[in-house]
Amino acid sequence: MDGSLMIFNYKDLKSATKNFSQKIGGGSFGSVFIGYLSDGTHVAIKRLEGHSQGEKQFRAEVSTIGTIQHINLIQLRGFCAQGSRRLLVYEYMSNSSLNFHLFREGPDCLSWKTRYNIALGTARGIAYLHGNCRECIIHCDIKPGNILLDHDFSPKLTDFGLAKLMSREFSRVLTTIRGSIGYLAPEWLSDEAITTKADVYSYGMTLLELISGRRNADWERGFFFPAEVLVKMMDGKDLAMLDPRLKGVADVEEVARACRVAGWCVQEEEGSRPTMEQVVRVLEGVVNVDRPLLLRTLEVFEYN
Repeated sequence: MDGSLMIFNYKDLKSATKNFSQKIGGGSFGSVFIGYLSDGTHVAIKRLEGHSQGEKQFRAEVSTIGTIQHINLIQLRGFCAQGSRRLLVYEYMSNSSLNFHLFREGPDCLSWKTRYNIALGTARGIAYLHGNCRECIIHCDIKPGNILLDHDFSPKLTDFGLAKLMSREFSRVLTTIRGSIGYLAPEWLSDEAITTKADVYSYGMTLLELISGRRNADWERGFFFPAEVLVKMMDGKDLAMLDPRLKGVADVEEVARACRVAGWCVQEEEGSRPTMEQVVRVLEGVVNVDRPLLLRTLEVFEYN
């Protein structure tokens, strides 16, 4: 299709996945299965669920998504739009998701250098979606589970086209009620218009998890993670947020930079949040950034 995407027959994809027998992931948009094409190419096949758009519209949308090429965005190889079936065929990422590596139990963990590269690469991918595509794409579901890692742990954002494929109303309902509540910007819950700054907030929450190795929904220590982070930053304790498994082995300047960026990204007022292009420039060390503003939530946040 336009020399970039392949159109697959459902029967062939069913065969490629051995009747969808090996599931490797899933979410509100559908389930993902391992597959091997007839030429031996290893792929990941997402079977969409709840997709109601017609074949013509689906093909037009997929064609647009298929032309988006960025080193930090997963590559769409093709699709199937046969009858009521809608499937997307992606390149396969051998190192699974960031979620798997960040939160698995045990002493082994991602090094700080790897984490920082993941943070920067992910930011570049989101910035591309927001400002360099023919049409701005708001991801709507940025979280560690949607950041895939290749053989050398370079990040690639996935599901970036699904918010475009689904209608805004459908995406909004799903994003509000699915299990990504810890990453949702406040405006999702107040029925305000959704802009690219909602993605910035989600990225900030993900960055906090990258730094700390902790899930933001930490019920034992208080659910609102950013409040604890900002308190420690105000006390000049950036390294106190670092994943203890790293045993302090990290670039101090990079940790401080990442903490400050995260603090700005999770501001309650979207106007106070940076753009993703600004985030990239700070993480690259091109520009400096001051400590973020305190959050209103701190007024009721208790800490020692």
